[in-house]
Amino acid sequence: MYNYYKYMCYKTGVKIFPESMYASPQPETDYVLYFDGCCKSNPGPGGAGAVLYYKGEEIWGASKFVGVRATNNTAEYGGLILGLQEAVIREIRELTVRGDSQLVIKQMRGEYQVKSDRLLELHHSAKSIAEYFENISFQHVYRDKNKRADELSNMALMK
Repeated sequence: MYNYYKYMCYKTGVKIFPESMYASPQPETDYVLYFDGCCKSNPGPGGAGAVLYYKGEEIWGASKFVGVRATNNTAEYGGLILGLQEAVIREIRELTVRGDSQLVIKQMRGEYQVKSDRLLELHHSAKSIAEYFENISFQHVYRDKNKRADELSNMALMK
């Protein structure tokens, strides 16, 4: 994909930047929040997990049962809201948020519309909390980079 992009820029005369300039779209803040949600069936019992890191060290983690008729997406929002609330309590003003739900991340960035009435209220809650931060970014990560939050979301179903 990169080679095609490079070729098209060359053909059209668009100036391209060194690869390092867009390898990481936003600089990481000292505080990073990872969130996740899970369901045993969809819909079904749901759990949410969130973990907060300061300079790479875990400083807080929690799990929460989010209901008997949760969906994967409502559980994901549950994890996001759980983590954002903790960051506000700790008076963190700059935050990088990472999750493996492309839907939730893109909805929080405004790239996707929220079409589900069920998600709309959760989305509004998350956006409202996010307004507290002076600097906040939302980044999608793959599942293998979100293991601790995944572990916490699954723990919520074992309580």
